[in-house]
Amino acid sequence: MSRFWSTIVSELTPYIPGEQPKLPDLVKLNTNENPYGPSPQVLAALHEAANDSLRLYPDPSASELKQTLADYHGLNSAQVFVGNGSDEVLALAFMALLKHDAPLLFPDISYSFYPVYCKLYGIDYRTVALDDAMRIRPEDYQGPCGAIIFPNPNAPTGVDLPLAGVEAMLRDHPDAVVVVDEAYVDFGGESAVALVERYPNLLVVQTFSKSRSLAGLRVGCAFGHADLIEALERVKNSFNSYPLDRLALAGAVASLHDEAYFQQTRQAVIASREQLAADLTELGFEVLPSVANFVFARHPQHDAAQLAAGLRARCVIVRHFNAPRISQYLRISIGNVGECAALMAALRELLS
Repeated sequence: MSRFWSTIVSELTPYIPGEQPKLPDLVKLNTNENPYGPSPQVLAALHEAANDSLRLYPDPSASELKQTLADYHGLNSAQVFVGNGSDEVLALAFMALLKHDAPLLFPDISYSFYPVYCKLYGIDYRTVALDDAMRIRPEDYQGPCGAIIFPNPNAPTGVDLPLAGVEAMLRDHPDAVVVVDEAYVDFGGESAVALVERYPNLLVVQTFSKSRSLAGLRVGCAFGHADLIEALERVKNSFNSYPLDRLALAGAVASLHDEAYFQQTRQAVIASREQLAADLTELGFEVLPSVANFVFARHPQHDAAQLAAGLRARCVIVRHFNAPRISQYLRISIGNVGECAALMAALRELLS
């Protein structure tokens, strides 16, 4: 601890992202990245944008991207917010919308950045236990609260809450903001963007990192009533008035214009997920029903940490969380066909 630190720094336990090892011949299935590259239209747009204009600041309002997102989802641009990845969008939402006298609610097994934000911004929170099937139950969120946030599909489980359940929470808490974190929704979930027009207390957060293969550009967005979006804009413009650079803006817009490529790659990931779930089940794993670009699985006869170590020794990296209720699960990102085959070969060798 440095004597120059602010008091809060020593009290923080930062979020730990999945490692990014630089090893040869690595099968990397630990950070939920898309196994397929960006749209060729994105690469062309980046090439075109990499010119003398980079000496100029980008559009601080990201007007073209906001309008393109609004058109894509049938909204107006005043209902759209963008930022540097969904983590920045979430951070601004925690500051602008989720700090109240009553506690913030989120699942006990959920995105582990949520308690980090709460500590950083001094937000009181309470976790709500998933049921025995690792599902969110809306009825468990009834009663007074300051706000609610949850991933849908959930992370790291991959299990989704149907849209009717999301709507039940919105109806139960008309005076509290409900944030639905949809980082993985494009892989088979139901998006709550369809509810934005009907519920002024709903904020939906999405990312270009997963289904649009743009994790390296850092583009996130949110959809909600103009009043919620204005709160995000006020905080953003008090912190960083130029959040997205010219290349990120150009790439994100181009990705939204190539719907055919988006559908092709997301369907390829979905097909690989279903095949991987079946293959793991055949090996004796218990696999939760996932609609994300990963599966969450455990083997009743084998310790998860030892399996993860054994896979690593075979140059296959998966994610293991040493946390209550989930310490015997592995979260396995969906790779391409060859990567999934390499994973299964390594597992068969380990289990034999």
